[in-house]
Formats: sequence, C-alpha cells, structure tokens
Amino acid sequence: MLFKTANLSQLAEFDEIIDVRTPSEFADDHIPGAINCPVLSDEERITVGTLYKQVSPFEARKVGGALVAKNIARHLETVFHDKPRSWKPMVYCWRGGQRSGAMSIILAQVGWMAHKLEGGYKTYRRDVLDQLETLPQQLDYRVVCGPTGSGKSRLLAALAETGHQVLDLEGLARHRGSVLGNLPQQPQPSQKWFDSQLLLALRELDPARPVYVESESKKIGSVALPASLFDAMHAADCLVVETPLEVRVAGLQEDYLHYVNDPEALIAQLQSLHQFHGSEKLQHWSELIHAGDYAAFVEELLTQHYDPTYFRSLTKHYPKLPEAQTLALNDLSHRALCEAAKQL
Repeated sequence: MLFKTANLSQLAEFDEIIDVRTPSEFADDHIPGAINCPVLSDEERITVGTLYKQVSPFEARKVGGALVAKNIARHLETVFHDKPRSWKPMVYCWRGGQRSGAMSIILAQVGWMAHKLEGGYKTYRRDVLDQLETLPQQLDYRVVCGPTGSGKSRLLAALAETGHQVLDLEGLARHRGSVLGNLPQQPQPSQKWFDSQLLLALRELDPARPVYVESESKKIGSVALPASLFDAMHAADCLVVETPLEVRVAGLQEDYLHYVNDPEALIAQLQSLHQFHGSEKLQHWSELIHAGDYAAFVEELLTQHYDPTYFRSLTKHYPKLPEAQTLALNDLSHRALCEAAKQL
C-alpha cells in the first residue's frame, strides 16, 4: 500500500482535506475546510450502483474504475497540477473504502504524502454526534429571553461586537426561528451541516466565560438543536429583554422588509397559522397586508399569536426565569444596543 492512513485527531497535520464523495454528498455535509474532488459524479454513482445490483459487482467495478480514473486524471490536471512535492493531503470518502483508496493510491504514486482517513466520513459524523452530546454541557450560558421583536438577535450581535461570547444559533440555522423566519435567498443548511457548524462554534468558546445565546425552540426552522444543548440552555441563568410594543412593531417591520416587498409571500406563509386562528382571522390579516397597514398587522400578530405562545413556553422551560436579570431596551438602534451590551 503506497498511501498511509490517519485518524481525525491528525487533521491539523495536513495541507488539504479532500472529500472524494459526490457533490450532493458533499453539499449535505463534509469536514469543515475540505474541498470536493469527486471521483464519481452523482449520476455516475447511480449508474455504477445500478450495474452492481442488476448485473454484477464485476461489471460495476469495471465501469466504475474507468470513470474514477478519468475523474482523478481531471483533478490532477486542474486542482492538483500546481501542488509542490511537499504537499500533504488527507483523502476521505463515505467509509474510507474504494473511492478514497483509489485517489490516495494515485496521489501517492505521483509522490505526494497522501493519507486516507480511517473510517471516512462516517467516522467523522459519529465523532460530531459524540461531541455534541458532551461539549454543550461544559459551557456557562446566559439565555437572552424576550418576546418576538424585542431585539434579542440585534442584542446578540452587539454583544459579540463589544467582546462578549455569543452563540448565534439562528445565524447558524439561517432562520429566525418563527413561522415567518425564512431568510430571503438563504436556504437552511442540512441537519448534518448545521451540526458540523455548531460544533465548530462551540469549540471556539471559552468555558471560563459566559456565553450569551437566544432562547430557542427545539427546532429552528427545519433543523433541530442537540438535546444536550437544549437541556443546558434550560438550566442556565436568563437575561430578560423588556422592549415596548411600539418599538418591537417598528423593529420587526425593518427586519422583515422582504415580506413588505412581497405581500403575497407573507400571506401564503401565514396559512400555517390557520389551525390556531381560523379563516376569518387570516382573512382579516390579509386585508391589513393588502391595505399596507403593516403596523396594525404586526401588532395583532404579536399580541394575539406570538406573545401568548412565547410566554407559555418560556415559563415552562426556564426554571431560573424568576431570578433573571432584566434589560430595558427602548431603542433598538445599533448605537443603543452596543451601549446596553457594554453595561452587561
């Protein structure tokens, strides 16, 4: 065997981490910092898999071998063509089998110090899940609580800017955590990629310093928080943000301007609330939106839907809420929030 093997603890020793799985596998999740140099495309992998099942493993390997050789040759002529003799790459595929083995053999024969990851992506994924079971419990959280529109996300940004430790779960999830929380032109990550990014963020935090995090539901849009983090947040000290209703209404109109520019999308999104408020209420809200009276619509949505739901959940899940520190935010401007963050 020309190439060597390595494990996850050695990742920092390599100049490049090469994921040879298909583009769709890579998009679903990958080792952070890895580049995708597939030895089979998505379509080619389907073709080889079909041959394996319907004809024979031998025919599948014969066709697959030709495709893999062609694709590796292309990578040698493009991505790898200017790599120096001292280049040290780590290669992985799904299980650390044939795909990464083929790439590693060729790279080693060229003369590079190629290594294959033992166990492949599956080993990495198992390690992520294992760490997400324990690492969140090692941190000291301050959970920022407050109803929708009270400026929690803006405050977290100000806290980060003024030197505090922040875990921005909604930023990682690319979602604002409500029925209207989809961000324009920003699809959510897969659950696996969210987990990978979350673990990266957690590793960067100092256990000796408080970590500010926004109170969240178990799911943020389509992605779920690990149980260990969810439990640790519920057991943590709280910071309650108190913001006047009119300030919340104005701030939400700024934050959700994309819905103001696309009222039909807003109305369509509201249909998920039919089970809670019925056709008559949704029709009334649609009329306010069509009339451009967003202030009245937002105020009603807050007082009649978001606030009752939020406070029920808050009192149920945060036992330390009665002893929480409070922070009055009468101004959600960047300057005012940075001043408030400095006071903490």
